[in-house]
Amino acid sequence: MSEKEIHIYNTLSGKKELFKPLNLPNVGLYVCGPTVYGDPHLGHARPAVCFDVVFRFLNYLGYKVRYVRNITDVGHLENDADDGEDKIAKKARTEQLEPMEVAKYYTDRYHQAMRALNTLNPSIEPTASGHIIEQIEMTQSILDAGFAYEVNGSVYFDVIKYNESHNYGKLSGRKLDELLEGSRVLSSQEEKKNPQDFALWKKAEPKHIMRWNSPWGEGFPGWHIECSVMSTKYLGETFDIHGGGMDLKFPHHECEIAQSVGACGNEPVRYWMHNNMITVNGQKMGKSLGNFITLESFFTGEHKLLEQQYSPMTIRFFMLQTHYRSTIDFSNHGLQSAQKGMEKLLNALSVLAELGSNESTDKDKELSEKINALFDQAMDSMCDDFNTPQLVARLFELSAIINSFYHGKIKTTELSNESLEKLKSKYRELVVGVLGIEELNNDDSLKLNDVMELVIDIRKDARSQKNFEISDKIRDRLSKIKIQLKDEKDDKTSWTITR
Repeated sequence: MSEKEIHIYNTLSGKKELFKPLNLPNVGLYVCGPTVYGDPHLGHARPAVCFDVVFRFLNYLGYKVRYVRNITDVGHLENDADDGEDKIAKKARTEQLEPMEVAKYYTDRYHQAMRALNTLNPSIEPTASGHIIEQIEMTQSILDAGFAYEVNGSVYFDVIKYNESHNYGKLSGRKLDELLEGSRVLSSQEEKKNPQDFALWKKAEPKHIMRWNSPWGEGFPGWHIECSVMSTKYLGETFDIHGGGMDLKFPHHECEIAQSVGACGNEPVRYWMHNNMITVNGQKMGKSLGNFITLESFFTGEHKLLEQQYSPMTIRFFMLQTHYRSTIDFSNHGLQSAQKGMEKLLNALSVLAELGSNESTDKDKELSEKINALFDQAMDSMCDDFNTPQLVARLFELSAIINSFYHGKIKTTELSNESLEKLKSKYRELVVGVLGIEELNNDDSLKLNDVMELVIDIRKDARSQKNFEISDKIRDRLSKIKIQLKDEKDDKTSWTITR
């Protein structure tokens, strides 16, 4: 494992801190995943790409990372509140589908988009609906600790009671008195003790589709409890890094801290990381503004604000040119510039692949020292709160040197074979391994989705004709190239790339 020190900006303390994992070389990383009720968009892409790079870099340094990213498929009500309709249940009602059909469809769409963006699969990807029992158990633990109360079949977290012995608002910097003064009056607040109390478990009204039995009657979990439950189950009561979008600091992550402390008696997370928000042409992205663009629209170019289609790798590279804690603004000009910059890095990869080895010793030690210094600076940038823009800047400098070989301005014989091989390996490791920029054509990822749909259809036809020899052959051949098929209920088949 690398001995390099990493400093992480901890949202909780408001400063960069030396990263000291609880259990070397193991690292626990939890990132809030999507609520699967619509097509994936830029808001889904940014945290996925940001924390994919964190995952990649920690692995690159030799840490053994358990990366948990949840899927919210129940309990997230409209407007992030305790009132209104469940987002997935609402979609199911309007489309006349079962809620789990909606969740499965959009989960698959999310996974397709993540594959296109070349994000690695998390170690574990649990769902809220798969952990109902655990959410009931944690809610009961919070009740037993005296930080919650039950009213008419619903259970609410008692924020004022909790704040008597702990600091509710320390992550987001909110003051409880100010929160109470500015609270909206919602119908559910009639049964709450305080406006800022939040639901751990909600009683299911007769029209509510998704419901489970509990000690308090039929109902469903609140939105916040799922992350406390799943992070605790898979990473322990205290783990290393919790990530997510800045919009989740309050109330979601603030509530997570309160729930976990209430149930377990200790702080759940050592380093809180938050990626900043996305704007489009300087405006906040939103459907009401007409600038809400799905990832598929970017990939196909079919949107009124887009001048062309943009490859998944262009989207990914553009994001990584901005530090994860800074706001990022999507524009056609910015994306087109990112595409040209990415092509420079990938062209340099192609040049390196064509360079042969040589048996010479260093004739230009200054050049070797410059290359080594650029690699050291690149690593230092990533160790300084995962500063991908600075890493990209160093890679551009290295690509200029590489292109000088191609144009004959510098001869490879000026470098020792050791220096040349280091340049080849390290440059690829940082571009492909850490940044995750693959040498793909603009639509290769989308074509793969189409090809897999065709292969699955052919296999399905073979199975319907009881030609299991062909069916098994397709499955086995795909497995050899690390594509795994999974036959599910209702004669459906999903696929994933294993790494």
